[in-house]
Amino acid sequence: MAPHDFWQEIDPPGTFAVGGEFASFYVAVLEDGRQLRLPIRVLADGSHALASLIVNQTSFAVLDTLAEGLAEKIRPMRIDVVAGLPTLGLTLAAAVAQKLGHNRYVPLGTSRKFWYRDELSVALSSITTPTQQKRLYIDPRMLPLLEGRRVALIDDVISSGASIVAGLDLLAACGIEPVVIGAAMLQSDRWRERLEAAGPQWIARTVGVFSTPILERTAAGRWKAPPA
Repeated sequence: MAPHDFWQEIDPPGTFAVGGEFASFYVAVLEDGRQLRLPIRVLADGSHALASLIVNQTSFAVLDTLAEGLAEKIRPMRIDVVAGLPTLGLTLAAAVAQKLGHNRYVPLGTSRKFWYRDELSVALSSITTPTQQKRLYIDPRMLPLLEGRRVALIDDVISSGASIVAGLDLLAACGIEPVVIGAAMLQSDRWRERLEAAGPQWIARTVGVFSTPILERTAAGRWKAPPA
């Protein structure tokens, strides 16, 4: 597939083989059996790789499918307001809020406006931009939308857990504890340790539309998931 062809369509159940070895793409399986092809990104050690999802490059049909799937998972939590993490989490959070029937959502951001307050910010890092040191902010004018409400904190992908924990820390500084954390993709299990350290309640409160493993290189130069 050409790089721009990824994330453009949801394939019917059984279109591609799963559970074996993969070459240029990994086949993620949604709960209803439908499939989404994701490019494989090789990690620095050359022996492991991850399946990649870039939500703001997906077709509208794929974004709609992922947003609907996540909205259905968090709908039972009776969410009052959705908060989204930058950058790619904002695309998904807005779509999920619409699926829940909300007329707006609350975006967190990394761009400091002059009326923002430094005490309402935390350090932020990401697995996709590990060398960039940023801060995560909330617009103080948005706090009344969150205070005393049932909040869902949304990101596109939860991988190392660093970004989602930064979001939790920022909301905690505002006196807000989300009732659920949501993502389109839960990437490997590495996030679990960091979230558990942030609080024993967070693992149970985290949901995703689908999960992907860390892939291992085979002797033939292909990729496979480790044994369960």
